[in-house]
Amino acid sequence: MIEVRRYASSDEGIWDRFVDQSKNATFLFRRAFMDYHSDRFTDQSLMVFNEGRLVAVMPASLGSDGAIVSHGGLTYGGMVIDARTTAADALDIFRRLLDRCKADGFSRLHYKPVPHIYHRLPAEEDLHALFLCNARLCRSDLSGTVALQDYDGFAKSKRAGLKAADKAGVIVSESRDFASFWALLVERLAGHHGTTPTHSLAEIELLAGRFPQEIKLFVATLQSELCAGIVVFDCGNTVHTQYISSSERGREVCAIDAIVAHLVNRAYKDRRWLDFGISTVNQGRDLNVGLSRQKEMYGARTTVYQQYMVEL
Repeated sequence: MIEVRRYASSDEGIWDRFVDQSKNATFLFRRAFMDYHSDRFTDQSLMVFNEGRLVAVMPASLGSDGAIVSHGGLTYGGMVIDARTTAADALDIFRRLLDRCKADGFSRLHYKPVPHIYHRLPAEEDLHALFLCNARLCRSDLSGTVALQDYDGFAKSKRAGLKAADKAGVIVSESRDFASFWALLVERLAGHHGTTPTHSLAEIELLAGRFPQEIKLFVATLQSELCAGIVVFDCGNTVHTQYISSSERGREVCAIDAIVAHLVNRAYKDRRWLDFGISTVNQGRDLNVGLSRQKEMYGARTTVYQQYMVEL
C-alpha cells in the first residue's frame, strides 16, 4: 500500500519532522530553508507513504528540457529515509519515486545524492538503485574534507601562518554582523573572480535568522577591524564552510588560518567532518589545483560529490 504524492505547503510539519529524524538529511532539507528561494525554483518534492506512514521524501524542483531535479536550489537532494527502512524497502521506494516522476510527465531525473559525510547513519541504498536502473554519472566534484577525529594538524606553511596571526594579534570570535562580512566578501569575489555570492545579504540574514544554531559566522579582527570571516553551515556530524573571505590586511596576517584553527580545535572539535566544499569547475572536469592544495594544507582529503541522470 505505497502511495507517492507531491508535497504541499500543508505538509510542512510532517516533512520537517521526518527530515529531523532521518538518517541522511541535513537542515538544508527543512522547508524553511528550501522555500526561501521558491520564487526561483518550482517545487516538485515528493513524499512516499506506506499504509499512511511517511517513509521517504525527495526534495525536487522543475528542471529544463523535461527533467526533474533533486534539487535545483541545493548542492544535494536525494531520497531521504529513516533508520527503520530496510535495503529492500529502500530499493522499492526508489522505483516508486521513478514511477511517479515518469507518470508526472518527466523524461529524466537529475539526481544529486547526499554525500556520505552528511549521513547520520549509512544510507547509500540510492546509489545501488541508480546502478540497477542504469543511471549515468553526469558530474563528479572533488571536495576537501577534514576528518576531525583523526586530525593530523596543519601543514608546515599553515602552522607558520597561524603563528603569524597570533603574533599580529588576530582575534577570532563568533559574530552576527553578516553585513560587514558580506561587504568584504562581495568586494573580494567581484574584484578577483568576477562573481557574486550564491546568497544575497538579505537571503543569508533571513536564513541565519531562521537557523541561528546551524548558520554561524566566525570572524577574525585586528585592532577591532574585520579582516576575515568564514560562514559555517552546521549539519550535525559534518560542518560545512559555506563562505570564506579575507581582506588584503587579513591575508598579510594569515587571518583565515586562525579561524580554521578555531573551528577544528575548539568550536567543532567534537564533530566527525569539516567540509570545505568543492574545488572543481566545468561540471567537475577541471580541478582548481591551488584551491585544492590550500584545503589539503589544513589537513583536508578528498570527498566526492556526484550527480546522476536517470532516463525515465
